This record gives sequence, C-alpha cells and structure tokens, in this order.
Amino acid sequence: MSEVPEKRKFWIGFDLGGTKMLAVVFDERLRMVSKKRRKTRSGDGEVVNPDRISETILMALEEAGAGPDAIAGIGAGVPGPLDLQKGLILEAPNLGWKNVALQEYLSKKFKCPAVICNDVDGGVFGEYAMGAGQGCRSVLGVFPGTGIGGGFVYEGKIFRGTHASCMEVGYLQVASEGPMAGAGPPGTLEGMASRLAISAEAAKAVYRGQAPHLKELSGTDISRIRSSSLAKSIDMGDKVIEQIVTRAAEQVGRGIGSLVNILAPDVVVLGGGLVEAMPKLYLDGVNQGIRKTVLPSLADCARIKVSELGDYAGATGAAALVRQEVQEGRRQKQGTNDSKMAK
Repeated sequence: MSEVPEKRKFWIGFDLGGTKMLAVVFDERLRMVSKKRRKTRSGDGEVVNPDRISETILMALEEAGAGPDAIAGIGAGVPGPLDLQKGLILEAPNLGWKNVALQEYLSKKFKCPAVICNDVDGGVFGEYAMGAGQGCRSVLGVFPGTGIGGGFVYEGKIFRGTHASCMEVGYLQVASEGPMAGAGPPGTLEGMASRLAISAEAAKAVYRGQAPHLKELSGTDISRIRSSSLAKSIDMGDKVIEQIVTRAAEQVGRGIGSLVNILAPDVVVLGGGLVEAMPKLYLDGVNQGIRKTVLPSLADCARIKVSELGDYAGATGAAALVRQEVQEGRRQKQGTNDSKMAK
C-alpha cells in the first residue's frame, strides 16, 4: 500500500451485487458522509462494465462535495471466487465477468490504494468495525439470502486463505441426503435452508392450497416469493409458511452450533433479507437449532445478534479493510525508518 497524502480524507466502500451496486463515502472515523445506489447493469442482459463502478463512486463523491483527489483508499466487496493476492475476480457469472482485475483498475483509475474482498467477508468486517460486533475479539457472521454466506473476523483480521476467501458456510453438509444448491453435495445448508430453498417449499404450499395469502401476494412463481412477501403472508395467517421458515432457520442454527463448537466466537451476527424481514421468528428458529448441536461447555460463549448495519454492512467493511491496510502500511514504513535511524 502506497503512502496517502494528507489532503486525501475520504474512504470509499463499494458493495457490488448482481442487481444493485452501492458506493459510500466515509470520513476518517468511518462515519457515512454520502452514498449512491444504482442498478448494476445499465440495461437488461448487458455485461457489467467496471466504468459503471467508477461512475457510481464519482456520483457519491459529488454528493459529498469532493473530487477523486480526496480519496484515501477504496475497498470493494464483490461476489464470486477471488484471487486476493492478485486482486482478481476469478469468476462472477451474475456479472458476466472472468479474471477481472478490479483492484488494479480502481487503484489506477483513482490513483489511490484499493483492495477487494469477498462481499460477505466485507459485511462481517463491517459489523466488527462499526456494528453488532464492535469491541469483540472474534465475530462470526452468517447471512442467509438467496444463498447462505458466512465470514469470520479474529483479532481484527478477516479469516481467509493466502489467495482465497473461506468460510463457505452455505456448503456445510447438514444431512446425508436432501436438496442440492448450485454446487456441492446434497444436503448442504444452502440447499436446505436458503431463501431460494424456502421459496421452493413455499411455492409447493401455495400450489397445494395451504398458503392462500402468499398465493395473493406472489403466486407460485419462485422469483416473486421474496423475504418481504414471506413475512407478510405469515403476518396474514399462513401458518404453513411460518413452519417452513422456522424449519429453515433451525437448520441454519444447527450449522451455527457446529461452527461455535469449532470457533467459539464472542458474537454471531445474523444478516440478510430473511433476518431483516422477520427478525424475531428467524432468531427464535436459529436459537432452537443452535441448542441441538452446540456443546454444553460452549452454549453460552456466543451472543446471537441481528446485524446493525443492514444494507451498509458490506460497504462499511470494505472501507474499514482498505483503511486498515493503509494504516498498517504506514506503521510498517515508520518502523523501517525508525530501525534505519537506530542503526
């Protein structure tokens, strides 16, 4: 990481999703100054152009009354398998990308330090830095959505491999047989308990005539059965939908219980659309599942909390990560200079 001039006072956090992108401008203390949210694609079916990312960052800066020369660093949370050493997005099918050097692109475009990270890792790091995990030694994050993502922060660092991110919580195998996710064996957590899995079961219930309220809201089209419609149908009295969601939350809890046995985190942060739409119901189901798999000696070690940052967790974590790397670079340089002076 290169040295940052004093005039550069803003950190950029970018959250890149398959349908939406978010650029947030933060000050030195990671307080939000401005933001800009846009659709990821400018038109249907188009391959995402990295220039759209830089345009969005410039729009957010304009809202802050600043230009590119005010950027201290850019962190981007991105989907798909990554090469973290090279700053490459190896593959992101939802974006139409393969071997995209986004980290280098952002650094050269804005002439500042840049770093990329897994989007869920960014979300968990955001909760550690500014949200539900502040002040904790270790934070486990589990984010159920279309899939199920996970991340772990230990003593201020994202838990990762040398080249790749890890903590693929969705691919924990919780049953020897069962539904399949997009990859991995049958019976994984994602295959059995993601929102996509819940929506598939809910669509069957609608077809059978067991969920009349969800039928009015979404019908049997899985793509229309979102977290919000599931929550509304439960509020309106669709008991079978409540049972489906509770079972899925309990499965997630079983997976979390196993992770607690291995990691003993101080706090487990739950995020994502399902949790935001029905926090009490989902949290109750998760706690039931945890009790069935966690060791008695570790049952009370982790507090279970709902995300405090919501949609801004990923951008916050990405900004916190690049700030951390730049500050560490400064300390290492100062240490080298001090060592030379001592000699």
